[in-house]
Amino acid sequence: MKQSILVVNCGSSSLKLALFDENENKLASAIAERLSGPDAFARIDGDDRTVPLPRSANHKQALIALVLAFRERRLVSAAPTSIGHRVVHGGETFREAVLINDGVVEAINDCAGLAPLHNPVNLAGIEATREQFPEIPQVAVFDTAYHQTLPPHAYLYALPESYYRDWSVRRYGFHGTSHFFMVNEAARLLDKTLETTSIISAHLGNGCSIAAIKNGLSVDTSMGLTPLEGLVMGTRSGDIDPGLFDYLASRGMQLDEVHKVLNKNSGLLGISGKTNDMRTLCELADQGHEPSALAIDIFCFRLAKYVGAMMASLSDLDALVFTGGIGENSNRVREKTLSHLKLLGFELDADKNEHHGRESNGRIENANSRFPVLVIPTNEELVIAREASRLAASY
Repeated sequence: MKQSILVVNCGSSSLKLALFDENENKLASAIAERLSGPDAFARIDGDDRTVPLPRSANHKQALIALVLAFRERRLVSAAPTSIGHRVVHGGETFREAVLINDGVVEAINDCAGLAPLHNPVNLAGIEATREQFPEIPQVAVFDTAYHQTLPPHAYLYALPESYYRDWSVRRYGFHGTSHFFMVNEAARLLDKTLETTSIISAHLGNGCSIAAIKNGLSVDTSMGLTPLEGLVMGTRSGDIDPGLFDYLASRGMQLDEVHKVLNKNSGLLGISGKTNDMRTLCELADQGHEPSALAIDIFCFRLAKYVGAMMASLSDLDALVFTGGIGENSNRVREKTLSHLKLLGFELDADKNEHHGRESNGRIENANSRFPVLVIPTNEELVIAREASRLAASY
């Protein structure tokens, strides 16, 4: 029987599905948004028709509707043979992808305190598919798992030891599936083995993180206990002085207000006062909108600082890799970021950078650059599908 792998990615108010065949070809993909609200909607990519949903549909109802739509439109003829779920936080419990059972569900729920906006909705997707497809093997793939190889000096905060021992306060890192895909693709493009490949991987989208990967293993990363730490992002502040909390409290702000500001109203959106979309920011900057230009400058400067910081964890560097929506598509961000890193010997080829490396096997550096610079499109869905297929074979 031919295999098909369903990949499920639940956000707080969204659901993304992708269906792959046994040869890793994507058969179909779909998205549902604004879930649990009166204007919830769903659509299949490449099809202008919306998929009917119940009013204020939840994740389970959206999933059922989209799988039915796949069948009705003959994108798939039978139930999937395995299902892979993206789960944001696995704490220290999960170092790799696992087959889902009741114990795994309980452990994911136990990690919900570390990711209260993400793990509960990830569980909603798991519960929906387990109910709809009870006999099909299902796999959880964790954003944090790949970073479980960080050494203690990289993951521990300078806090009382009991905070880690009793409350699991440490740096976990995220975007692990993307960073793992990057090092594998970089090894392939550089004609190296995974075990001998060391890169700095910059995943730049609405959420942003950077990782130092040594001989195929993550040894440092910018995100921490939560996805708020590190780089400037679309709506997240990234690194701030912890004293800001006291200062804002003295101004009358409550903790939940501060949390909302730092996660939803900061970053590129907060600085520009306009948008968190990098393409729009570049257009506004070209029109003379100074706050948008400043947002780009701060974003790139912070990223450049982190590139330098990641080098402290490496003894060699095979490439700096850009990925994610911004990393793959913004030649301005790449150029401006590396303009801060001339002391380290990074130099771009303007034409290759303009074409995002698509005509040069991903490479955008010039002949004088000390290190290769690559642009690699990420494919987190494919990583999840591969893990689901691999583990389902042992089910």
